[in-house]
Amino acid sequence: MDFKADAQRMEKIVSLCKRRGFIFQSSEIYGGLSGCWDYGPLGVELKRNLKNYWWHVIVHERDDVVGMDGSILMNRAVWKASGHEDTFTDPMVDCRSCKARLRTDQVIEKKGARQCPNCGGKDLTEPRPFNLMFKTYVGATEDESSLTYLRPETAQAIFVQFKNILEVSRKKLPFGIAQIGKAFRNEINPRNFTFRSREFEQMELEYFCRAGEGMRLLDYWLWERLKFYENIGISREKLHARKVPDEERAFYSKGTYDIEYDFPFGRQELEGVAYRTDYDLSQHQNASGKSLEYFDEETKQRFVPHVVEPSAGVDRTVLALICEAYSEDEAPDEKGKMETRLVLRFHPRMAPIKCGVFPLLKNNAQLVAKAKEIIDLLRPQMNVFYDEGGAIGRRYRRQDEIGTPFGATVDFETLGENDATLRDTVTLRERDSMKQERVAIEDLAGILMSRIR
Repeated sequence: MDFKADAQRMEKIVSLCKRRGFIFQSSEIYGGLSGCWDYGPLGVELKRNLKNYWWHVIVHERDDVVGMDGSILMNRAVWKASGHEDTFTDPMVDCRSCKARLRTDQVIEKKGARQCPNCGGKDLTEPRPFNLMFKTYVGATEDESSLTYLRPETAQAIFVQFKNILEVSRKKLPFGIAQIGKAFRNEINPRNFTFRSREFEQMELEYFCRAGEGMRLLDYWLWERLKFYENIGISREKLHARKVPDEERAFYSKGTYDIEYDFPFGRQELEGVAYRTDYDLSQHQNASGKSLEYFDEETKQRFVPHVVEPSAGVDRTVLALICEAYSEDEAPDEKGKMETRLVLRFHPRMAPIKCGVFPLLKNNAQLVAKAKEIIDLLRPQMNVFYDEGGAIGRRYRRQDEIGTPFGATVDFETLGENDATLRDTVTLRERDSMKQERVAIEDLAGILMSRIR
């Protein structure tokens, strides 16, 4: 691995994200807030495309999964029962030399001595527990009775609402409950751009089953999730399914896989797929005194279901999509001179903008009017962008840089000035190959939709 080249690549990606409106530092004009990020006009479209596709694949395409949207604030008793209040901690160490605050697993060891990874100093504090949950208060008083937390994960809302959803959905085992939502963790050391943040979004599925089905479904969901990442344009060669060893797994898990991706800053986890047994439902049943059992009409038995959980990070996946798409190649400019072309090669279904529409000349009323007609034709079916500024080659480059897969140019052939048979056709350009073809305006929407899906 070329660490210098990868670091430079990551710097270019971060710069592009700000320059083209994908991701900004939160509160930037006030110096920012570490571990928090804002998504700009293109970033929010990319993020929404990812979430919408996940929801379509996980919920809409299946008969055995329903959705929910739980609240961020929950009764403190939820976090006591789940174990988060007592055990959701990272051991923390301070370096007295450079004042860095580190997780214990970030400390390096050389010749039997602990050292700070930042300055190499050896004057470190002893590890101490640090709870990752953000505290807040509900109501008019700020005391122990009104204390709760911003949720550190979305899963607990699903477990708490399991019985209600079971009754209204009338599903039989195995079935799942899906949710997309924000979560908050007071990370000791946020890093690697948006990869490790204090405010982030999760796409989680809790798939409930009988005890004997757990290990089979664990493997099933691992391969379903790997297939999902390939279908959004992430190379299978950069995806890795790591079987988490026994000593690293949560005590209640019978099996866990980490789906990892080769980021420029190293191989890191995108998603966890875990067989959590009946731990979560049992904890809430015991703590609340309310039955969370499932009644099997065939066997006439009551039991607490087991669960397999595929849990993906939205922000991490967005970052992986950008890293995977980032590319530089050579292309001719208007004069035929080769120049470096920066391209985001998003899969069309993920691309923030699907098609750019360009009148060849902005001062020709007929070309502009026809281009606006095409915008109106396409807009109900996809996100499009109108651009009339500058040379057509420059406009292509701008769209390449933000990952727009197609461009439709309205020229004099569209008006039938040189060849009547080409009237009401446009030049359709493909981003990756830069190949161009002539297509009828009336066929344009259908052609684009077939290539986007």
